[in-house]
Amino acid sequence: MPPPATALRYAWFVVALLFPVALLNYLDRQMLATMKASMVGDIPTIANKADWGLVLGCFKWTYAFLSPFAGYVADRLGRRYVIVASLFVWSLVTWWTGHVTSFNELITARALMGVSEAFYIPAALALIADFHPSATRSRAVGVHQTGIYMGQMLGGFAGYVADSSDFGWRWAFSTCGMIGVIYALPLLALLRNPAPVEISAADASERTEKGGVIRGLLTNRNFLLLVLYFTLPAIAGWVVRDWMPEILREKFNLGQGKAGLSAILYVQLASLVGVVIGGTLADRWMQRTSRGRIYASAIGMALFLPALFGVGNADTLTIAIIGLIIFGLGWGFFDCNNMPILCQIVRPELRATGYGVMNLVSISCGGFGDWAFGALRDRHVPLNLIFGTFAGIALFSIFVVMRINPQEEKSPALKPDSA
Repeated sequence: MPPPATALRYAWFVVALLFPVALLNYLDRQMLATMKASMVGDIPTIANKADWGLVLGCFKWTYAFLSPFAGYVADRLGRRYVIVASLFVWSLVTWWTGHVTSFNELITARALMGVSEAFYIPAALALIADFHPSATRSRAVGVHQTGIYMGQMLGGFAGYVADSSDFGWRWAFSTCGMIGVIYALPLLALLRNPAPVEISAADASERTEKGGVIRGLLTNRNFLLLVLYFTLPAIAGWVVRDWMPEILREKFNLGQGKAGLSAILYVQLASLVGVVIGGTLADRWMQRTSRGRIYASAIGMALFLPALFGVGNADTLTIAIIGLIIFGLGWGFFDCNNMPILCQIVRPELRATGYGVMNLVSISCGGFGDWAFGALRDRHVPLNLIFGTFAGIALFSIFVVMRINPQEEKSPALKPDSA
């Protein structure tokens, strides 16, 4: 039976409310990569590329470490307050980042950013999944993820802002921080948790038998496979996001602004297209088979293979951009289906915690990937060797995701709580 029209309208309203939050979440992160040259020039205690890798990595390690706890809090206390508090605190930290003067202060700011932002994504995606039925879930998550891509695209222009004598990198961080603090107020007023759902005695007994968080997640074979699948491609994704502006700047002798725009804009535009196609395909495929989201995600992962080989072996900027476009398409297919697949293999009250565990493993590895990439480049390891390795990992990831055995998710769209 289809959900009531009023419930589905509010479900999409939730996505609309969270879209700007997702945009700010990734704009605040992406600016660091595209304004690297200006920040390093202004903070002389950043000594080398490995130091910069630590700046990138410390955010991911704190973010990753707290993600399971953040998801657990969202599952137990409700998503609404967790989302709003996360936005408010990380926006204050973003403002402060525009005022740091040393390497140690920058490390501290990025670590605090990781703490505050860790609470957003698990809670936000779980809230969207709560309100959206299976028939619209991949598309809803995909629309939310377009906010992330828009934030990354705007972050691609930050190199031009950093080069401007009228603005600069400090102005960019301070302004974005203030915007987030202000938006937290209407978000608190308009966002709602779903109304509690009554559970039958049989369902309650079944959940008791399946155990709590540890037993419900860490003894779940399908969940462990999804964690592995979520992690492996993300290592390449973090390196592309964090290091590609610098790679293009050095390899093709570009200015900071053009390098940042070329590295970010095309891949994110392609990701926008990817989530629309991948989300729609997955939702329609699910009408025929419970493995529809698995198949759609695997298609995206297959696109990583030519994309990563192309980026690693590009001898012109045009070829590099073509590789990034293909990568973005594949990322969109992958990105819009992770939470919907999770909904098919874990209980609703474990969704945010489960996604937090996925973030813990994935982003921890991504942080080490950022540091390792900087260290390898300091030792002049060829790009084609590094990205060829990433392509091999993507190929293995297809095998991993195809081993997941999902169940059809049947929960209806939920009504908002009045509180």
